Amino acid sequence: MLRILLSLALLLPLSFSATAKEVSGVDVADTLKAAGTSLSLNGVGVRTKFFMDMYVAALYLPASGQSAADIIAADEPMAIRLHIVSGMINPKRMSDSTRDGFVRSTGGKTAEIEDDIEELISAFQDAVDEGDTFDLVYEPQSGVTVYRNGEAKSNVKGLKFKQALFGIWLSDDPVQDSLKDDMLNS
Repeated sequence: MLRILLSLALLLPLSFSATAKEVSGVDVADTLKAAGTSLSLNGVGVRTKFFMDMYVAALYLPASGQSAADIIAADEPMAIRLHIVSGMINPKRMSDSTRDGFVRSTGGKTAEIEDDIEELISAFQDAVDEGDTFDLVYEPQSGVTVYRNGEAKSNVKGLKFKQALFGIWLSDDPVQDSLKDDMLNS
């Protein structure tokens, strides 16, 4: 009986640690709550630039196994969590990269959502520190809310904006092909 209890005690930590994934030193949660909906980790990867890790990006969906086009088009709760892992990211770089991502995602057609892009980017105006977490949470009734370290910083309504935002990572011209593949778990 003692051997059985000892064996169970040794297995418990393994089962709990297996539920979270570690990527580039970041513990990535298996689930995320949005509007009372439990979203599951679909995939996670690292954004690199000049051979340096910049952030870890995790995609959370209500159900896994969707194509990039289906995820972008979907009008259902979902989220992308960005874990900043580089001290080289600052508000200007974050803002410039986000604007560039929207240009890529929309094929240069950002005029219609320019004010929305600036509203989203307002969440990045304070100093960005290594270890900060940004949750880009889409809920059909309220749009995209940006949470910085758990605090709501901006909100933009509309499915069209969400499609452009998620396209930064998942479109045919993503910010990084390998990151897209990792987020799609493909």
